[in-house]
Amino acid sequence: MAAVVKIEEIHKIYDSGEIPVHAVRGVSLDIHRGEFVALMGASGSGKSTLMNLLGCLDRPTRGRYLLDGIDVSRLDRNELADIRNQKIGFVFQGFNLLARTTALENTELPMMYGKQRHSSREMRERALRSLEIVGLSDRADHFPNQLSGGQQQRVAIARALANAPEILLADEPTGNLDSKTSVEVMGVFQKLNAQGITIIMVTHELDIARYCKRNLILRDGRLVSDVLVPDRFDADVEMKKLKEAETAAKLTTA
Repeated sequence: MAAVVKIEEIHKIYDSGEIPVHAVRGVSLDIHRGEFVALMGASGSGKSTLMNLLGCLDRPTRGRYLLDGIDVSRLDRNELADIRNQKIGFVFQGFNLLARTTALENTELPMMYGKQRHSSREMRERALRSLEIVGLSDRADHFPNQLSGGQQQRVAIARALANAPEILLADEPTGNLDSKTSVEVMGVFQKLNAQGITIIMVTHELDIARYCKRNLILRDGRLVSDVLVPDRFDADVEMKKLKEAETAAKLTTA
């Protein structure tokens, strides 16, 4: 099976001040279609820089990056923007929803900036399908301040799905959520991954990484560990445990 992401000896060096910062040092990596990968590491390990490179938000100083067979290493800024819009969906820690825009309208946004033009009806239908996938079709007309944190993140995931991307990149998607809501969101990711969507997620939380299939760990800009996850968490099972614990706690205090 061909890799949807293939990076070969990628380096990223920032020339800021007198001493260059070598943020990523010779990382080589294949990620195949349908994988669910956690990208981990301490602050300063290079994981955010690598995520920016994978998301075509930045270009490597040297090395090669093939995204779905396309060498994106040397594309110019406009070409990178086209690739991002066509191939990649982004989910952020802070949701990044427009406050005065409904869940449906937020989900439609990526379609407005793509090369492929859609009618208003097509955009609405596609956005509704995306919201249905994440279980929020009944909240399409709600504004972000009418939604819980977990619901807002699910809208953000629906927005990332709007252009049917090859890959979802999620940057600390549970960072602003409580434990129960984090499990709910990981359940959405697991269901999407079961449908064949490739997901790469930055996280510093070991328990969240256990919902993924594969864990990559960076240290000082180098890939130091690449392992399949043993005893992987199942979000449905973990949610059932949480609900049972809540019920037991209520009975104890009653």
